[in-house]
Formats: sequence, structure tokens, C-alpha cells
Amino acid sequence: MRKLHALPVALLATLALTACQDGTGTKDEGAAKPQLTSSAKATPTATATTATTAATGAKDKSSGTAANAKNGTSVAATNAKGQKSKAAKPTGPADPANRVSCNGSNTTVTAQPVPRPLNHMLITVRNTGSKYCDLTYFPVLRFDEMQWVPQPIEDSKPQAVTTLAPGESGYAGVVLSAADGSGEHGRTSHQLTVGFQGRTPNSSGGPSATPKLPAAGVYYDSSLAVTYWLRDMDQALSY
Repeated sequence: MRKLHALPVALLATLALTACQDGTGTKDEGAAKPQLTSSAKATPTATATTATTAATGAKDKSSGTAANAKNGTSVAATNAKGQKSKAAKPTGPADPANRVSCNGSNTTVTAQPVPRPLNHMLITVRNTGSKYCDLTYFPVLRFDEMQWVPQPIEDSKPQAVTTLAPGESGYAGVVLSAADGSGEHGRTSHQLTVGFQGRTPNSSGGPSATPKLPAAGVYYDSSLAVTYWLRDMDQALSY
């Protein structure tokens, strides 16, 4: 009879493991699942926070850019408005916005007979307004209730309109009667009306003036004539 020797413990353990693989033994749970560390779990939150911060910064930058653009536009508009206002301000007699017609409302008018030349009278118009005024064509004279208008002396017509700055004066000479006595229907007048013409001939330039005549009156006849408005007094009396 053979003696059975005891099997080693390691061999027994191996056989037991082999028997379990037939479906009745220990079940394999598979590979171990990886565990997230605390730092890994915080990553999505940190990423979201970073993205929010970036978006907020971009929005603030965009808002700042838009505000700067708006402020720049406002400043540009203000500057343009200021330049426009400055440009619109009348600067001189060439600017139509700074010129009006001379008339009885913005001038003082005097009428004074002179000793030389004989039978002449000088009409002086002084600009008392704040703008340049134009003396266009020639004065329309009417003594008392006369029904006719003295004709202008065409040789006295200036090359340009007589424009008066505030405080300046313009002149017109009046030939009252013929020096040789050839005039007709002579009479003495105590009242004179000086009319002003507008931009077109024979149009109204505004209110008339009634300068005071000498107490003795002024004698005139059918030779009555008047110069155009001129800047020089001596020239006005040279016809």
C-alpha cells in the first residue's frame, strides 16, 4: 500500500482557484475605476469662472469702447456746432447777413443849403445802426406836396453801391435851381421828404426821413436834380 504524501499548501490554493472559475466561485469585478481627486473635481468650476470673468472683461471693454466712441462723437458734434456758429457770424460788409438798406429807421439825415456851388444843397446820411447799410441808387426827393420826382444826374453814378459802416456818412448833392435863371415854376419850400430805394430801382428801401429845412425855406425850380449816393462830400457837390 502506497502512502499519500500531503500536498503543499500552495498547490491546494491553486486548485481551489481553478475550481472557482467554472461559475460557482469568486466573481471578477473587473478593473478598478479611477477616483477623481479634489483638484480634478474643481477644474470645471474654475474653467467656468475663468470664462465668466473673460466675458465680463470683454463686455466692460466693449462698453468702454462704445462710451468713448459716443463721447468722441458728442465732442465732435459740439466742436462742429461751435465752428458752425462761429462761421455763421457776420464778419464784414461783403456778408449779406450783415448788410441792410439805409433808411429813416437806422440813419440820421440832414439837408443843408451851401454857399458854394451856387444854388446847391447837401444831403448827409449817417449810419446810426449796428450793421452796415447800403445807400442804393439816389435819394427820392419831395418838397412839400410836389407831384414829380427830381431826376438823377447820371454822370454822378458810382461804380459800386455806397455802403456805410456804423457811424459812417454818405452824401448826395442837390441842384436846386438854374444859376442862369432858365428854370421854370420856381417856388420856396419849407418841408422835405427824403425817400430811400431798395435793391431794385424805384422800390422801397424802408421808412423815409424828413430832415429840417432852414426857417426861410429852400427855393427850387424845374431845374431840380440830385446826384447818386456817394461817399465823398466834395464829389457830391461837384455837379
